[in-house]
Amino acid sequence: MTQATATDTVTTAIDTIRTLSMDAVQAANSGHPGTPMALAPIAYKLWADVLRYDPAKPDWPNRDRYVLSCGHASMLIYSVLHLAGVKQPDGKPALSLDDLKAFRQLGSLTPGHPEVGHTVGVETTTGPLGQGCGNSVGMAIAERWLAANYNTPEHTLFDHDIYVQCSDGDLMEGVACEAASLAGHLGLANLCWVYDDNQITIEGGTDLAFSENVARRFEGLGWAVLSVDDANDLAALGKALSAFKAENKKPTLIIVKSVIGYGAPKKAGTSGAHGSPLGDEEIAATKAVYGWPTDEKFRVPAGVKEHFQATLGKRGAAASAAWQAMFTAYKKAHPERAKQLEQIFAGKLPADWQASLPEFPADPKGMATRASSGKTLNALAPHLPWLIGGSADLAPSTNTLLTFDGAGHFQAATPAGRNFHFGIREHGMAAAANGMALSGVRPYVATFFVFSDYCRPSVRLSSIMHLPVVYVFTHDSIGVGEDGPTHQPVEQLAACRAIPGLIVLRPGDANETASAWKIAIEHQHRPTALILTRQNLPTLDRTVYAPASGTERGGYVLADAAGGKPTVILIATGSELSLAVAAHESLTKSGVATRVVSMPSMELFAEQDAAYRDSVLPPGVTSRVAVEAGVRQGWDRWIGDRGVFVGMNGFGESGPAEQVFAARGITTEAVVAAAKGLIG
Repeated sequence: MTQATATDTVTTAIDTIRTLSMDAVQAANSGHPGTPMALAPIAYKLWADVLRYDPAKPDWPNRDRYVLSCGHASMLIYSVLHLAGVKQPDGKPALSLDDLKAFRQLGSLTPGHPEVGHTVGVETTTGPLGQGCGNSVGMAIAERWLAANYNTPEHTLFDHDIYVQCSDGDLMEGVACEAASLAGHLGLANLCWVYDDNQITIEGGTDLAFSENVARRFEGLGWAVLSVDDANDLAALGKALSAFKAENKKPTLIIVKSVIGYGAPKKAGTSGAHGSPLGDEEIAATKAVYGWPTDEKFRVPAGVKEHFQATLGKRGAAASAAWQAMFTAYKKAHPERAKQLEQIFAGKLPADWQASLPEFPADPKGMATRASSGKTLNALAPHLPWLIGGSADLAPSTNTLLTFDGAGHFQAATPAGRNFHFGIREHGMAAAANGMALSGVRPYVATFFVFSDYCRPSVRLSSIMHLPVVYVFTHDSIGVGEDGPTHQPVEQLAACRAIPGLIVLRPGDANETASAWKIAIEHQHRPTALILTRQNLPTLDRTVYAPASGTERGGYVLADAAGGKPTVILIATGSELSLAVAAHESLTKSGVATRVVSMPSMELFAEQDAAYRDSVLPPGVTSRVAVEAGVRQGWDRWIGDRGVFVGMNGFGESGPAEQVFAARGITTEAVVAAAKGLIG
């Protein structure tokens, strides 16, 4: 491959991206220099000539999105953000040259992988390969949905595109294929992935493990596929990107051949350029190839920043100003819809969104919490128009279908619909949900709890990015019954609780479920997992037991001993709450002073002040029994050294739920015996 054939200014700008990337990785003594060196022409072409993006207003709602899915090449985006003059809200540069020099250092704005919310101009947190691809599908979905619901013939508020730079590693990951399949089905013509086909991974050539025909795969997935034989051929890149803009029925994949570590005499085209500094000698030799001063580090030649301002900056400023003028007119013509958009942009909720939060009457037979969840969702959603979502092909079982008039179904021909069908693609679904949340809408997604393992990496990223995605996980515990141990989640509760920031709620009846949805919607900067039952649970009589509003504090006293002085405390969640209530009644009749604590969320309870926690779990009462149809991990904090756990220490088995519970010793009798054993 040859150096880019372009004007001296363009070539200098591209080489500035390359050399800044090399120098930063060398200064940090860690990182990935080769991919930024290879992809600099593509990044340049996108930012200088294509993106509709205002560096002075990087949060402008109708901006094009740029996603660097191969986040290990983070110096590519950091270099561009610096050269393009992207600004922080206070007008200061998003990234200064000093920030680039602090690459990968503690507390810097240039961490090893891009982090949204940490570095202005970064649209999503990437690095786990394939995730940026999945996020981009959610972003494209959100644009289509916003356009269908808020554009008018006179006001095109939403028509932006999403561009992704991705790698061999991204396309090897299953999540990217799941997301690509969904994008092809939905005809997301606003989505363009630029695939860096450099044929190198850490271990060596991609032919060690990757020999598929990527073009044919994506054609089969319903994408338009284009090829560029040389990443340095700006004219060919421009032609391919123009073809994407002209495509109106399919997402586009542009396959670009590149040389990793472009220009490095010894390491170009080898795995040695992938994940470690080039070394001072190789850097000097590479700069010589570029015709660059070999003894100057972090060099930004005069005219490079000005070039970006004259291209990207001028184009973006004009576009954002025109959009703002349009939105001002829109507010006059459509004040209610404009108000909704302003709430979406600001991350606020409508004032009346809680108006229809249901209250369920006492009922010994009750209902499954998946059913009360569905009723609550359908009561709330009309009051929160941008609450949208669906399931991984399980909506009838997870009760996540919006059934009110006008809800509709999101498809290529009906993009205003609020019901989404993600197919059997749990990981792609969750990654797309993150992209949707990053675009301002409030997504919920659903599957069986045991399959939370399939989407866990994206759930983790929801928390890292502080995104308010609601995960509806139904069919929890051995209560799934006849489907057997493959479908009976026992360790998944502990796994979800281990994710920092994730609110895990396992409600014990219909009213706790309604409260759980309220909690999920109110928390706008962290994700929530609702863990729901397949089997019916009694709806507790709240004139006898404490109000379900205690759910909002994570744990509360549901039933108490006379005078509020218990000898033993029973702690339970979910389907085992009614079991603990039955044990409480039995123990009380036998003269044992017993308190029942419902703890639907360990996370929220742990966040309460010590005085409240001690009022619920008095330190002096050490006789405690926890009952939950999952593994013990995580419970010792609440039951202490003397506490007894009634739950699972292995997997379940196939059979009717009540028989499986009995076979595993999770019964009222077992709880009563454990309590009596503690008090002698």
